[in-house]
Amino acid sequence: MTALQNDTFLRALLRQPTDYTPVWMMRQAGRYLPEYRESRKTAGSFLSLCKSPDFATEVTLQPLDRYPLLDASILFSDILTVPDAMGLGLYFEEGEGPKFERTASDEASIRALEVPDMTKLQYVFDAVSQIRKAINGRVPLIGFAGSPWTLATYMVEGKGGTDFLNTKKLMYARPELLHHILEVNAQTIIQYLNAQIASGAQAVMIFDSWGGALSHKAYIKFSLNYMQKIVAGLTKNNDGCKVPSIVFTKGGALWLEAQAEIGADALGLDWAVDIGQARKRVGDKVALQGNLDPAILLSTPEAIEKEVVSILASYGKGHGHVFNLGHGITQWTPPENAAAMLAAVRKHSKQYHQ
Repeated sequence: MTALQNDTFLRALLRQPTDYTPVWMMRQAGRYLPEYRESRKTAGSFLSLCKSPDFATEVTLQPLDRYPLLDASILFSDILTVPDAMGLGLYFEEGEGPKFERTASDEASIRALEVPDMTKLQYVFDAVSQIRKAINGRVPLIGFAGSPWTLATYMVEGKGGTDFLNTKKLMYARPELLHHILEVNAQTIIQYLNAQIASGAQAVMIFDSWGGALSHKAYIKFSLNYMQKIVAGLTKNNDGCKVPSIVFTKGGALWLEAQAEIGADALGLDWAVDIGQARKRVGDKVALQGNLDPAILLSTPEAIEKEVVSILASYGKGHGHVFNLGHGITQWTPPENAAAMLAAVRKHSKQYHQ
């Protein structure tokens, strides 16, 4: 592999000194970019993009080519590749998001779940290898997976965007069945992320998109404990380099102290928490990633710059901050506004690293 030319992102995750605050954007390869929309049109569908290493490489590189101030790239894929590999039959309905042909919602279907053969996900690992080569050392490549709880909500409900009542009913009425799903998911994700690392991913992130829907006790028991198990099982070094891990629970600011204890190198923050207060709460245990409200990118460059300045000032001097959005970039974002955010971070963050 080509030597890394810009390791600012990796050093920030490990709370090492950097010259400025590195930045990348969740969903930075996606529908807000006209070049992505062209690639998707050519591929024919979102799943065709994900399952073709050539297309996945093409769209992963699009934001890097457009925005030279990005400090990391992230594999173009989807968290639901994992339950798809378990045989649940992932498909996408136009305008309705992901759905599954089969659910894991009764005892028989849940007990039948098992860790899939990783060859079913070989297209992901091939994409990681191909992307890593194509990046040619410009910036690090992030691999990722969904959290066991978040994947379980899709597996039980059969679709996203729900109130999770079927999953919560299972959790309260038959907790042992939900634990079975979560354990299978956790063991699968350990193998999945480690295979991404072996293929060239230089950092990994666990997306707990729906952990914030849980009660306090349920979050610890049914989400955080399983993410801790994954972090413990991850490959920590590859090719002589440390492979940092990031855990992100949307709506998870209530549990930052507990999250900081699970062994991850960094915590992702959504926009609902003040990053300076979060830093005080976790101390120097972990780096922090975040946390601009993605909706502000629909406004003006002036408003964006003002908010960037505010977040950087709130975090304050020192290292261990990766600037990012508090969730994925919205599809209606003008690409020039994303550029304005990146420029503002680079311009204003240097003063905090002197």
